[in-house]
Amino acid sequence: MIDRYSRPRMVRVWSPENKVDQWLAIELLALEALKELGEVPEASLRRIREKARYDLDRMNQIEQEVKHDVIAFLTNVGEYVGEDARYLHYGMASSDILDTGLALQLREAADLILEGIAALSRALEEKAGEHQYTVMIGRTHGVHAEPITFGLKLAGWYQEIQRSRERLVRAREGICVGKISGVVGTYAHIPPFVEGYVCQRLGLKPAPISTQILQRDRHAELLMSLAILASSLEKFALEIRHLQRTEVQEAEELFGEGQKGSSAMPHKRNSIGAEQLCGLARLIRSYAWAALEDIPLWHERDISHSSVERVILPDSTILTDYMLSKMTDLIAHLQVYPRRMQANLQLTGGFHFSQGVMLALIRKGLPREEAYRIVQRQAMDAWMHGVELKELLARSEEVQRHLTAEELSACFDPHNHLRHVEEIFQRVFPARNCGPQVRD
Repeated sequence: MIDRYSRPRMVRVWSPENKVDQWLAIELLALEALKELGEVPEASLRRIREKARYDLDRMNQIEQEVKHDVIAFLTNVGEYVGEDARYLHYGMASSDILDTGLALQLREAADLILEGIAALSRALEEKAGEHQYTVMIGRTHGVHAEPITFGLKLAGWYQEIQRSRERLVRAREGICVGKISGVVGTYAHIPPFVEGYVCQRLGLKPAPISTQILQRDRHAELLMSLAILASSLEKFALEIRHLQRTEVQEAEELFGEGQKGSSAMPHKRNSIGAEQLCGLARLIRSYAWAALEDIPLWHERDISHSSVERVILPDSTILTDYMLSKMTDLIAHLQVYPRRMQANLQLTGGFHFSQGVMLALIRKGLPREEAYRIVQRQAMDAWMHGVELKELLARSEEVQRHLTAEELSACFDPHNHLRHVEEIFQRVFPARNCGPQVRD
């Protein structure tokens, strides 16, 4: 699938060896429970534990004939165990080990993704603190609005990632559930005690009710949380791509020594990492949609979900893990250009102070519509003639009637826009020292 993009720990989660190790562990724990109930002799359990093993090549060979992976597993283990193999899988359905084992794999995968979220959070907090007072223009509709700081932008990303962490923690709880309830969930041939025994030792909760399978809304919730996380990562990457445009050039991803951006144009420094993240997010969202399609199944179970899950569960978790690692590296090494931010801030000749002037006129008693009209007219003239807004306002008789030169000048103080930055940072990073360090 996408192993070459992935970190070894996440790849191991979805390895055939890890999957079958979980199956064997579940079978042995079920035998322990059955021994407690007097269904399996202690001597047989001891011999099974000593002999039970599997060989993946042999399993694959058997599966080619029987066309059933769990039967191939049981047959292969039985070849090692011998006569006592008759106790294996006693009263169980294939999905008892498939779904319970899958819960263990998904728990491992979710834990690794939570580690990735923690690493990205640290990178964002550090970079946000570094640029808490790095002033830049805020943009709405892609158009200059009012000043913000680059640190505020990153703090917003940090907070968004924390919400994804909370969603993933809830989804993880939903998939940390096992079932050993037989072919239609009635425990007809294996009592609930076995399910409880196995799940307790695996750190899972028994499903309150199941059919032949665990219900797939659990898995869909997990993939939806990954889709939201991936979409947030795409949002961050898209912003970096915009900031790296030649016309903006306020930040860019690291361009390494010896790196080349184009086979034809030696000057190119492209945002390839951010673009890759934007593309991969589309895949994660498509997997979430497929997971929703897996929820409706025929009666107590069909297998239309199984072929889908063999792709979407490994791919979505491996890809999300990779995206988090990629974004963490991108943020940690992001190149930020405060001087270009200052230059862009001045492009419009002070337009970003227009609201402050309008509010000053309103405080002097002008109706809002009148104050808006006065400032807008001067701003449009300044735009057309390429002059400073403050200069035109200072010459306006309408403005002079209501504001002194000192009052007008105060409206153009950039610190007006930054006086609450410390408070915002303290809300986002309560343990961090966010004292005032305003940069001009």
